Amino acid sequence: MPVYEYVCTGCSLKFELLKPMSQADNGATCPNCQKPGKRQMSTFASFSKSAGGASQPIAGGGSGCATCGSSSCSTCG
Repeated sequence: MPVYEYVCTGCSLKFELLKPMSQADNGATCPNCQKPGKRQMSTFASFSKSAGGASQPIAGGGSGCATCGSSSCSTCG
């Protein structure tokens, strides 16, 4: 089951829920104040080992924008 990330509309708490993909569009209740949570776009980092054994980030887009690989959101279309 995937982990989904939320932010509370009431107290701004960031929280995660483990739920089946079939329930991905169902709402989430804040564990702190019981107000609705808004689902957030999840981000993650990937690393690889170089030939010399050093850890280095895997190349890719530098932005947090899910729709493009640009390094600047000002160039997203």
